[in-house]
Amino acid sequence: MSVARIVCRAQLGLLAPAVQVEVHLGSGLPLFSIVGLPATAVKESKERVRAALANSGFEFPAGRITVNLAPADLPKDGARFDLAIAVGILTASGQVAAPDIERYEMYGELGLTGELRPVPGLLLAAVHATDAGRAILLPSANAAELRSAPLPLVHPQIFPVPHLAAVCAHLTGELRAADLASAPSQPVACEPARRLESAPPIDLADVIGQAQAKRALLIAAAGGHSILLIGPPGCGKSMLAQRLLGLLPPLTANEHVEVASIRSVCGLPLAPGAATQRPYRAPHHTASASAIVGGGPRARPGEITLAHRGVLFLDELPEFDRRVREALREPLETGVIAITRTGMQCQYPAEFQLVAAMNPCSCGYLGDPSGRCRCTPNRVQHYQARLSGPLLDRIDLRVRMTRVVESEWQAASESGRVTTGPETARAAALVATARQRQLQRDGVLNAALNTAQLAACLGIAKPAQQLLLAAVAKLQLSARAKQRIERIARTIADLEPSARVEQGHVAEALQLRR
Repeated sequence: MSVARIVCRAQLGLLAPAVQVEVHLGSGLPLFSIVGLPATAVKESKERVRAALANSGFEFPAGRITVNLAPADLPKDGARFDLAIAVGILTASGQVAAPDIERYEMYGELGLTGELRPVPGLLLAAVHATDAGRAILLPSANAAELRSAPLPLVHPQIFPVPHLAAVCAHLTGELRAADLASAPSQPVACEPARRLESAPPIDLADVIGQAQAKRALLIAAAGGHSILLIGPPGCGKSMLAQRLLGLLPPLTANEHVEVASIRSVCGLPLAPGAATQRPYRAPHHTASASAIVGGGPRARPGEITLAHRGVLFLDELPEFDRRVREALREPLETGVIAITRTGMQCQYPAEFQLVAAMNPCSCGYLGDPSGRCRCTPNRVQHYQARLSGPLLDRIDLRVRMTRVVESEWQAASESGRVTTGPETARAAALVATARQRQLQRDGVLNAALNTAQLAACLGIAKPAQQLLLAAVAKLQLSARAKQRIERIARTIADLEPSARVEQGHVAEALQLRR
């Protein structure tokens, strides 16, 4: 035939729209053209495909070759279309006879000798191909990426191949699927995915003292709340942030696919043993707004998307660029981030749990009993004013920490709690029970309750309601702050558990919002 059609997929944010790679061979002067809104990397595939065909023992057709990537208005980028274009040329020229080629999707960058090189984002494409019921041909180096997917979501027809010649042999029936593992330079065929055990988390018992901060961290984990830790250097802010991950339940199968797909799109491998572990991202305060939020010419995901379903730790929050701090406001409220570039708009998930840390002043020792702070009131005010009111209003819990005193060190040493203890295990069990109660009741965690859901599940007692209204009037709290206090109080009640929000729950919630 003179026309061949191969199914592939583009990558647009976290979407993988289907692309028909149509190849037509016509008469006329030799010309090889690719149409359908290809980017530079796609246009350059002409030379890669030409060399790969010649060095794999095939004949490059003479005459006019037209490759159309449909739909024409969808941007195509990257080298993932190389294999589909090469197979399309071989099929259209009659060098490869593959009657069932429409049931395959093909991906891979071609080397000049015909070897297949890995491309990013194939886990996302594989999930979509599974829904479409198609088999997948992809580079052997991408097989490990697909092994990380949960068993129910892995397509049973995934064929890792090392070389263009092996692809053609498989399509014509000369090489069975079972023999692909022994094809030249083929390491291992794609195995059924398996759930790996995560490494044991660092323990909350490692943190000496800081009872109120630990309590706040427990509440934050139980309800999915954001938290700001304020204290002098060395008081344990970073240690507490790192231990939040151990309090959170493991990823579900669907959540794991989301996290793995995001990393796949960014070209990042999954860490060994992290199949069920939630992501933990801790960017440096010199990171740009595009690095945190996402952006660039291709509208790539940023740190807040890489922290989706996990924890985003921002140490020294006032030191971050103002644009970075203010950009956090929208995703904290909505759980998504929209990035717009010329000719492209992508919406990425950003349901992360924010843990921020800061010093009380520029020197870090404001309020320390040692009297080491020498900052003037104007200097303190200027430093603390770096965090705008709207941003602080969106952070649920704010905890003031103090330096660990000698008596706490001595007590910890005598009780043997300097070393890792079972505290995280007990706290994680409380968190899991409270989260399960919230999900059964409302379908979401308390931090994500909308106004109607909050009103339906709050069940606040009359004395608690009176205390809350008095605090709102005296402290001149916003409507958003009032709702966040109610959500925190509901989480505290769920930890007990209590069907009603009592006065003590509201009082503790107010204390943690000061």
